[in-house]
Amino acid sequence: MIGGTGDEGYGLALRWAKQGYEVVIGSRDAEKARSAANKIRDAAGRNSRVTGLVNPEAASKADVVVITVPFAALIDTIKSIRGSLRPGQIVVNVTVPLETAVGGSATRTVEVWDGSAGGLASRLLPKEVRLVSAFNNVSAEMLNDLSREVDCDVLVCGGDAEAKKTVIDLARAIPGVRALDAGPLENSRIVEQLTALLVSLNIRYGVKTAGLRITGVQSKN
Repeated sequence: MIGGTGDEGYGLALRWAKQGYEVVIGSRDAEKARSAANKIRDAAGRNSRVTGLVNPEAASKADVVVITVPFAALIDTIKSIRGSLRPGQIVVNVTVPLETAVGGSATRTVEVWDGSAGGLASRLLPKEVRLVSAFNNVSAEMLNDLSREVDCDVLVCGGDAEAKKTVIDLARAIPGVRALDAGPLENSRIVEQLTALLVSLNIRYGVKTAGLRITGVQSKN
C-alpha cells in the first residue's frame, strides 16, 4: 500500500488485513508507516500480518503494489518506487486527478496529458510491470468502518487479463464489493471522472459514502 497512511490506502489495507492478506504499509515516513501498521493490527486482530516501511522498501516486498497517493504526489511517488519494482509485478493505480491537486475543487478533475491518472502511471512505470486501475470510486469512509459492508462496485481497467483477475479477486475479498472487468486501461479516464461526481453527491446529500452499482450485469466468477 503506497500511500497507506492516507484514508483510502489505510481503509483498503485494513480490509485486506482483516481478510487474512499480508499487507505492507508504505509511506515517505517510516515512523508513520509503522504507526499505521500497528493501528491496523489492533483493529483487524493481533494475528493479522501488517508491517510498515518506507515506500521503496514496501514496493520491493509486494506481489501487488497499490498506489493511493493524492494526484499531486503521483509523479514523485512513482519515481521513488520504480527502481524497486520487479518485472511481472502488478501495480494498481487508485489515484484520481481531482482538481484539489492545483488548489481547486474535489468535485472536478484536471485534464491530464495522458488522459487519466492511470495513463500517467503507465507512462512513468517500467514497461515490465503490469498496471491495473481500480478502487477509484470506493468510499474511504466505508472502507474504514469494519462494522459495515462496502456497498460499491469496483471497476477494474487494464490490458493484462491475468493481472485484472488478481485485482478482481482482491476486490471481491472485501465484504459487499462486486468487481467488474471494465475493459482496457484507457477506460480508467471515464472511471476516474466518476469520482468527482461521487464527491459532488456526497456534498449535496450530506454523506460520505456515495458509491457505484452497475445494474443488469452479472459478474463472472
